[in-house]
Amino acid sequence: MTDAAAADTDAAGNTDAAAATIAAPVAKKVPLERTHHGDTVIDNYEWLRDKDDPEVIAYLEAQNAYTEAHTAALADLRATIFDEIRSRTKETDMSVPSRRGEYWYYARTLEGKQYAMQCRCPIVDPDDWTPPTVSEDAPLPGEEVLFDANDEAEGHDFFSVGALTVSHDGNWLAYSTDVVGDERYTLRFKDLRTGELLPDVIADTAGGAVWSTDTKHVFYQTVDAAWRPDTVWRHDIGAGTPDVKVFHEPDERYWVGMGSTRSDKYLVIAVGSKITSECFVLPADDPTGEFRSVAPRVDGVEYNVEHAEIAGTDYFLIVHNDVRDGEKAEDFAVDIAPVDDPAARTEFIGHRRGFRIEDVDAFRDYLVLSYRADALPRVAIADLRRIDGIPVAEDFIEVAVAQELFSLGLGGNREWATPRLRFGYGSFIEPSELFELDVTTGERILLKRQPVLGDFRPEDYVQSREWATAADGTEIPLSIVRHKSVAAPGDEGAAPAPLLLYGYGSYEASFDPSFSVSRLSMLDRGVVFVLAHVRGGGEMGRHWYETGKTLTKKNTFTDFVDSGRHLVERGWTTSEQMVAEGGSAGGLLMGAVANLAPELFHGILASVPFVDALNSILDPSLPLTVIEWDEWGDPLHDPTVYEYMKSYSPYENVEALPYPAILAQTSLNDTRVLFTEAAKWVARLQELSTSDNPILLKTEMSAGHGGVSGRYKQWEEVAFEIAWILQQTGAVTP
Repeated sequence: MTDAAAADTDAAGNTDAAAATIAAPVAKKVPLERTHHGDTVIDNYEWLRDKDDPEVIAYLEAQNAYTEAHTAALADLRATIFDEIRSRTKETDMSVPSRRGEYWYYARTLEGKQYAMQCRCPIVDPDDWTPPTVSEDAPLPGEEVLFDANDEAEGHDFFSVGALTVSHDGNWLAYSTDVVGDERYTLRFKDLRTGELLPDVIADTAGGAVWSTDTKHVFYQTVDAAWRPDTVWRHDIGAGTPDVKVFHEPDERYWVGMGSTRSDKYLVIAVGSKITSECFVLPADDPTGEFRSVAPRVDGVEYNVEHAEIAGTDYFLIVHNDVRDGEKAEDFAVDIAPVDDPAARTEFIGHRRGFRIEDVDAFRDYLVLSYRADALPRVAIADLRRIDGIPVAEDFIEVAVAQELFSLGLGGNREWATPRLRFGYGSFIEPSELFELDVTTGERILLKRQPVLGDFRPEDYVQSREWATAADGTEIPLSIVRHKSVAAPGDEGAAPAPLLLYGYGSYEASFDPSFSVSRLSMLDRGVVFVLAHVRGGGEMGRHWYETGKTLTKKNTFTDFVDSGRHLVERGWTTSEQMVAEGGSAGGLLMGAVANLAPELFHGILASVPFVDALNSILDPSLPLTVIEWDEWGDPLHDPTVYEYMKSYSPYENVEALPYPAILAQTSLNDTRVLFTEAAKWVARLQELSTSDNPILLKTEMSAGHGGVSGRYKQWEEVAFEIAWILQQTGAVTP
């Protein structure tokens, strides 16, 4: 920075006098020479990797103090936004009860409490599938609290729940907790008949746990030194015997997951890299038996398995991207096979380019297909009661949605034999809804709409879809929401408005238009919110993902820049009023965009940003690095990948440029994106930026990848971010 002690200047040109009294911390330089493929690089800030070094902690705390000083003028605004979020939220609330076995299960939140309580009450009439009437202020008849996270979190700065699952007979609770943020959980067991905890305690597990149907065995996972779930164990409840290793995956490219089919008839071990997978199944009533592979792994072929009972016969439904009729099913297809002979597969739902099949769920009476088309989620249902034999594609009827933009998916269907199907629905302008669909009549029964207190009215907001054009001619979908008082370009009274452009673009992850209470604090102040569905994500199918990863990764960054320029050219906003935001792999996007087009944005918010990508992916000893080679490429062994990643990795490409204001947020105990990345990136930005715009680093000293825990703490964090965004867009003047 040209003036390390430069004052924080808001969009109106007002100087924060308090910020002028503190200088940006200057990180010492400790040159480290690194050579790969004949290329030697000097890294001055690699010393910031060691979180056990008191000097590193002191540096992070100094950066926190610097950030606090530069944002001190926003304190009142932050408090106001926090109050807005709280005033719009029904703090004492209850989820819709979900039926499982002999009980209704639900969660309660109480005003003033950080965390939810998990509860249940007995089912009175086994033939009545209507959930009991919600009562936020009083317990339901026979209600018992299974797990109160507020009690468990007492005395801890951070708290997160991993597993939370009840045995099939309803007598046992398996739960795991993390009080550090490193996603290593301690698994415990509770006898729900007595309320007593068993002495069985298992440390350092991954997040989940799966019961066998005999309720005597629990399967869980452990991780290797690189934080990769690699081993599945079987624990015999109360037996006092050593746990049995039932599966181990030695290949560092593969991640191991554990679950069961929706019917609960089969346990499933899923092994997957970014491009290849294999599933192993075991009858859930034979927990000491041997898991068997459904189909051997083939490089580049992904699949998952669901169990279905159709016309009295057991089948496996296999969602896959294998080759069929000489063509790879890029957007996936579904095969069907007898459970006794999975190799005898036949086509069930064929491949259709542009219709990305994501999953198939099997119930006693229904099959539900989840897929994507035109950058939106879709759901279709086949009613097995009306079909003679195995359904065909034409038997699946799509669930109709009226809105142009929306989110939609199965929700809360815990019983295989449910007579009605629950779905979650929402949009930018409509609070999320949970409804039940009577498949026979088509009737939709609203079970709960997310309560939004105060004077909120959906009709005060407008959502729309636009398409930006990339340099190579690709059309990029943009999802837009605004307050109706903000005129769209071309409408009467239209003028450039403050705007937040959000992006991610990795791992085939899709970000659908959904409602946010906290976002109202921006929309009501005239900020337009835009989701840029850039390549590398999954919104437009597998091709969209494939053309935004490995050696085409730069498309993700240029798509975002082209989206921003489109919004400026269309008249939605100006560069002086636009802020970019992204987190994790979206933080990589933010870092790359800062280098590519620093003039395009007035501010950039990067949360847990993956900005030292090349150095991280070069080091196989770091958490999850080897698994990531299928996503980014392997720069350690491939000089072409090394050169390509070096050309875009944000930390490597920080130059003497007039960077916009940047706020980077990270967590000390993050195991997915180490705090080191943001710390090094900010150190180099502060060293080289030629502008006086503040480069800020905020580190949570007791949190992990997801940030702080507890809803009030999270609201405070969101209020901090929104206040900064409002300042940088010029929507407010502190």
